[in-house]
Amino acid sequence: MFEQTFRNIDDVLWKEAGCATELDYTEQTSWMLFLKYLDDLEYERAQEAELVGKSYRNIIDEPYRWSAWAAPKTADGAFDHDEALTGADLIAFVNDDLFPYLQGFRTRATGPDTLEYKIGEIFSEIRNKFSSGYSLRDALELIDGLSFRSQKEKHELSHLYEAKIRNMGNAGRNGGEYYTPRPLIRAMIQVVKPRIGERIYDAAAGSAGFLCEAHDYLRYGPDGQGDGSHLSTSDLDTLQTRTFYAKEKKSLPYVIGIMNMILHGIEAPNVVHSNSLTENLSDIQEKDRFDVILANPPFGGKERKEVQQNFPIKTGETAFLFLQHFIKYLKAGGRAAVVIKNTFLSNSDNASRALRKELLESCNLHTILDCPGGTFLGAGVKTVVLFFEKGAPTRKIWYYQLDPGRSLGKTNPLNDDDLKDFVARQAGFEDSDNSWTVDINEIDPDTVDLSVKNPNKAEAEPLRDPEVIINEIETLDRESEEILEGIRGML
Repeated sequence: MFEQTFRNIDDVLWKEAGCATELDYTEQTSWMLFLKYLDDLEYERAQEAELVGKSYRNIIDEPYRWSAWAAPKTADGAFDHDEALTGADLIAFVNDDLFPYLQGFRTRATGPDTLEYKIGEIFSEIRNKFSSGYSLRDALELIDGLSFRSQKEKHELSHLYEAKIRNMGNAGRNGGEYYTPRPLIRAMIQVVKPRIGERIYDAAAGSAGFLCEAHDYLRYGPDGQGDGSHLSTSDLDTLQTRTFYAKEKKSLPYVIGIMNMILHGIEAPNVVHSNSLTENLSDIQEKDRFDVILANPPFGGKERKEVQQNFPIKTGETAFLFLQHFIKYLKAGGRAAVVIKNTFLSNSDNASRALRKELLESCNLHTILDCPGGTFLGAGVKTVVLFFEKGAPTRKIWYYQLDPGRSLGKTNPLNDDDLKDFVARQAGFEDSDNSWTVDINEIDPDTVDLSVKNPNKAEAEPLRDPEVIINEIETLDRESEEILEGIRGML
């Protein structure tokens, strides 16, 4: 029903000089969608209040409500072209009045966990990229045709929005930053099995795909076919307010993540706009910890020296710092599933070996899923998924080498069927041609090499992976630079 509307919005954005990429399209669609959602939400709340004889106080003041400036209506409900701003007047209102007003919610809100604060935070991070008020008017009228007033409509919009995020992720080399394939996320969740009442966390949320899929798993069941009617009012309140927690450093994914969670039914997402790695791990207390962690942290980044000081194992590699963050933030008995570059399993530098040793000693690393090349579209790296539980050391590791039997790509992406065998066998740690078990005593205590080496298959490529070699060279270069900086500091 709404698919053509989304295409038409993209057509309008394509004509705008300030909107050149899929990222721009998603960002601009997001802020308009968010304001339309707010208008529908306020309408619903006013109706509910009226039914019980109560008054409702709107969050948005009248001149700034969607129904006042974006889509004014006549008495008979038709679009009021006489009242609607357009051209230069519309651009001036949005840039000079609307956005500053909405940004002000950040200082007026009672706390960071309120919808008011999220409004202020979102509009402090994005700007209107429309230069033509006529194009903006066209886009607003299209957005006004969308409705958030039923669960079915929200569900359809969430699928369309996910498609936009997928296209955005596929558009560039940093695709994995915005989009983790949903079949992989769903398989990770089916292994971890979150329960209502548990707190779920992602410290590098991106577009919040992990939290959205976890919400659908808890609300609609593992197969996604339920309607949520089995949940009590208390359960639904728990899902809304005390289940999903996230942090995101970058502005655009922060905005997209909040919008994505809203479309999945979470009205005031607990997403904090901050860099998780700036927190000192020694300051974390028991109350800060989580039952479940699901994440695909960015890799390949180079963190500054002052950030590295927050961690017991010093390294410039962003993903390795995130892994330390996750281990520390996990409760005793908590479960985690984390995507990481496969070179983590075999890197020979001191930090990598120390981190693997820490993981094996403080957690039960029970499963490693080896993902094929092409799993992450737009990002030419091989990855693995680490599944671990906090509180007991590793005794055995069950490996699974995912082989869809075809080359993965944009026209042939990973699907749910590709992961069914993995999920089924993982439940009993069942060995097969693609899965095997390694005892901790078989792992060299010095190198702590956890490389994926399928004993059931002959090695097709005896040479070391070039990516491993390049990664080690980069690591050694960083270590050499650190040593030289230390020597310079002594001179």
